[in-house]
Amino acid sequence: MSGVTVVRAGALTTLQDLGRAGYAHLGVPRSGALDLPAHRLANRLVGNAEGAATLETTVSGCTLRAARPLLAAVTGAACAVRVDGRPAAWGAPVRVPGGALLEVGAAAVGLRSYVAVAGGFAVEPVLGSRATDLLSGLGPAPLADGDELPVGAGRGAAAAVDVLPYASAGGELVLPFLPGPREDWFEPGAPAALVTGEYAVSPASNRIGLRTDGPALRRAAGREGELPSEPMVPGAVQVPPDGRPVVFLADHPTTGGYPVIGVVPEESLPAAAQSAPGTRIRFVALRSGRPEL
Repeated sequence: MSGVTVVRAGALTTLQDLGRAGYAHLGVPRSGALDLPAHRLANRLVGNAEGAATLETTVSGCTLRAARPLLAAVTGAACAVRVDGRPAAWGAPVRVPGGALLEVGAAAVGLRSYVAVAGGFAVEPVLGSRATDLLSGLGPAPLADGDELPVGAGRGAAAAVDVLPYASAGGELVLPFLPGPREDWFEPGAPAALVTGEYAVSPASNRIGLRTDGPALRRAAGREGELPSEPMVPGAVQVPPDGRPVVFLADHPTTGGYPVIGVVPEESLPAAAQSAPGTRIRFVALRSGRPEL
């Protein structure tokens, strides 16, 4: 089961899959790829099952050396891809000869790219998943230069022409949210302030949550304390004491005591994971799954 050597790990490159579903009652986050559609597409392009482990790079990409001939694909954030210095396709299957370098460049649009190889990265699973969880510390450590990663046996031929163009945020991240469950912990005008306020993605964002810069949401009179810890879900818009909303992503804590003013549907979270610091955020309130007019 020969694999690849990490020549350049990049700013933050982690192993990810579909995550550890079903362990929240034990305090274990689901984790997994932040941009699941990009992860799934990368695996599809090289003929893997969607749950095979990929690499999730952050901003600066990574460089790998193949120990044997491999079929690879890079999706997610648009970036330059090279094989031994020669330009190769992004968003399509690429053949990497044994001994060759696969270079995944810096993200040109978005933040996180996904690297799949036929057979998947076959590190040992923890609680049924190969995902790196930065909050709990479960799973493999973030990649470092010189790491050796095993690769499993490929399942067969890769997909034919099957390319999904990257859909950028276009300078604005639109986050629909269902109000509640702790709307009553805020001043009556807080939901409207969230919708009309000028928010942007904070540089402090990470795999745990998308933090925001913008106007603080004020709590209602008599709500100065904190709630007893209660379950949290991906997309929960939690408001800490500074009043600036945090949208929970894959590595979020399973419980929390700060009030949640709304919940962003999971299908909107991949765009959040790909939005760079400074991106304008527009929150859109939903009622019964439809935008509030």
